[in-house]
Amino acid sequence: VQDAASSREPGSGGDEGSQQRWKEQICQILGEIQAPLSPLYPWLCHWLLPKLLTRLFLSVRLHRGQLEMVLRAASTPGVPLVFLCSHQSQLDGPLLSFVLLSQGIGVPRVTVGARTSPRLRSLLQRLGGIFLPSGMAQTWSSRDEGLPGAVLDAYIQEMLRSRQPLVLFLEEPPASLQLAEPARRWLLRLLRALRDGAVPDVLVVPVGIAYDAAP
Repeated sequence: VQDAASSREPGSGGDEGSQQRWKEQICQILGEIQAPLSPLYPWLCHWLLPKLLTRLFLSVRLHRGQLEMVLRAASTPGVPLVFLCSHQSQLDGPLLSFVLLSQGIGVPRVTVGARTSPRLRSLLQRLGGIFLPSGMAQTWSSRDEGLPGAVLDAYIQEMLRSRQPLVLFLEEPPASLQLAEPARRWLLRLLRALRDGAVPDVLVVPVGIAYDAAP
């Protein structure tokens, strides 16, 4: 992050004013990626979500044997869980968070697409949603990601070290069977963290979510 920040203003690395500007920019980028998890928001969401699900669906079914395998994987010391998921509906993120929290795995960090309103974005961040920084939305080359890309790399490395579960949606609804551009960027961060030795390994859990009729 320091290298990326200093490259924006060559020759001013020791200047106190420039360091303060870097710090403010880094904090702003980090605020775009995530917000602190509020204990109240997940509790309210997971109290309301079952009531909503019973109105939308006749039932929600989980494969018990596969869930037991995930619980065993979650107990592996020092190795974070990464859930790679199909994406059918905007309800997928809260639904999967509810399942993981109810099984004692914890509140995951869930990647969210860019097509969300500011109010919804703020709510999803409080529930564990993470977003690509706005500075990367217009950049299609990984070589030109600059400071936002460096902050995102560091963020993913710290999240993996703390063993927070990460939920990564590979598609953008309603499109399917096609790797979305945001998912490509998140996967790149994951591979870099492994290459740089931030964690020795990750446990990848493929997740399929299907609806008789997508909400």
